[in-house]
Amino acid sequence: MKELAYINKYFVTYSGRLIIGLLITAIATVFRIVVPAKIGDAVDSIKSYINGESTYEVLTSALALDIGLIIGAALLSGFFTFLMRQTIIVVSRYIEYDLKNEVFRHYERLSLNFYKSNRTGDLMNRISEDVSKIRMYAGPALMYSTTTVTLFVVAISYMLYTAPMLTLYAVGPLPFLSIGIYKLSIEIHKRSSIVQKYLSQLTTFTQERFSGISVIKAYGLESRSQEEFITLANHSKDKNIDLTKVQALFFPLMILLIGLSNILVIYVGGNQYIDGTIDFGTIVEFLIYVNMLTWPVAIVGWVSSMVQQAEASQGRINEFLKQEPQIINHTEENHQISGHIVFDKVSFTYPDTKIKALNEVSFKVAPGETLAIIGHTGSGKSTLLELIARLYDVDSGTYTMDGLAAKSINLNDLRNAIGYVPQDAFLFSESILDNIKFGKADATQEEIESAAKRSVVHENIINFKDGYHTVLGERGITLSGGQKQRVSIARALIKDAQILLLDDCLSAVDTETEEAILHHLLEYSQNKTTIIVSHRVSTVKNADRILVLDHGAVIQEGSHDELLKAHGYYKELYEKQLVEKEL
Repeated sequence: MKELAYINKYFVTYSGRLIIGLLITAIATVFRIVVPAKIGDAVDSIKSYINGESTYEVLTSALALDIGLIIGAALLSGFFTFLMRQTIIVVSRYIEYDLKNEVFRHYERLSLNFYKSNRTGDLMNRISEDVSKIRMYAGPALMYSTTTVTLFVVAISYMLYTAPMLTLYAVGPLPFLSIGIYKLSIEIHKRSSIVQKYLSQLTTFTQERFSGISVIKAYGLESRSQEEFITLANHSKDKNIDLTKVQALFFPLMILLIGLSNILVIYVGGNQYIDGTIDFGTIVEFLIYVNMLTWPVAIVGWVSSMVQQAEASQGRINEFLKQEPQIINHTEENHQISGHIVFDKVSFTYPDTKIKALNEVSFKVAPGETLAIIGHTGSGKSTLLELIARLYDVDSGTYTMDGLAAKSINLNDLRNAIGYVPQDAFLFSESILDNIKFGKADATQEEIESAAKRSVVHENIINFKDGYHTVLGERGITLSGGQKQRVSIARALIKDAQILLLDDCLSAVDTETEEAILHHLLEYSQNKTTIIVSHRVSTVKNADRILVLDHGAVIQEGSHDELLKAHGYYKELYEKQLVEKEL
């Protein structure tokens, strides 16, 4: 259980509630023990009356008292059992809540490279299915374990006090049960880990297929996807069956050993009764006690299974919780960002693919200036923006912001000073209004509409049936490519950040709309640092300075007019796009 030691801190946090719950569990168990003892007394009273050893009045008085005590004990036991569940099970829900939040917060802290190395479905499974397994350990497993231990201690102590020899025969089969449970638990742990692994694969497969359903339909790959799903589901089914086969051995084993205990109680107890060593009611008591212990003994197997599954799940969770983010905040000191960016011979290689994206890139851009970056696909344009936002750290060279090394600036302040529009516009499955407010949570309706007008999407939005309250499909699938880009731009503009990073975010809009957006951006970014990445010359021509990248290196730099006068990539691209426009 070394992996499960991680959540001991939560047990400490809720120790007060848990202690109360454990005390209530003990009280409920004690009242349960009263019932068999009073039934035994009632049987002895009836036997004494039948044998003529007592009168009818004595019998009815004794039975009335015993029945009253049995009913009272049962009611009190039920009441305390209710309180027990209200404390321990509720605590397990708190622990589940806390652990999910901790895992989610840790996911958010981890760097981009982590998400490139792990699939979304697997991440989702660990924060949902695996955490649910932990809750079962922290709640039902703890509660039933406490009930079992208390019941065994109280019941067996009373049984030893009443009939020591008969007790030894009654509990004799239990050590064999413990050995069997130990052996089965080891195998359950192994198979539970495999089952959770396949469940993650299934979650990942379905999540990817549902996200890419348009591609599947366009290529007519429904049958192929179905076959792949069936193959994966069959593997998962086989592993679950393997686990179930082992789990299924618990109850037959328990029933066998409990049945053996009953036979021993009847045989040994009967001989002792004949010898006059014990009363007849004691045999009845012991039969009830043995069968009362049946469920707790069965619970031992179930609890053991839950603990083993929780151990496997917590191990999978710990695997991610032990990973440290590559991009960390080195200072808590706050910084006011003005947006003076300097790259001096910056190089960067992606850690996962080992592809060198930038090679000794140098440039400067001051507040109020617009820098444009152009180049063919894979030239390092998007990488440059990711480095500015410190989504990655540079490998060599220096990146400074306002004269300070980027690493020495408060990471939260740096990113709060950036309005970023990624190349692949991502919208959440919420309303358009909420997607724009993602850039500023307390934005007014006027501010939202102003940002939408600047990104030339306001007219599209008000023509929707629900206007700004139109709920989007997953990843904004309800909107066209151009509309998604423009809503994404509005989200960045409403943030009113000092630095604006636009990563080829006008590729899906027509020329007229592009010119209108660029005109609004020119007014918006008067005192801001703006960096625009694009494949189009029409997008970058009005920038103060243009960088031309090729294979991660700067091959040209200057204004639009200066680059047209020089023979090179920029002029060739301009003439090519000019011809395409005329055609």
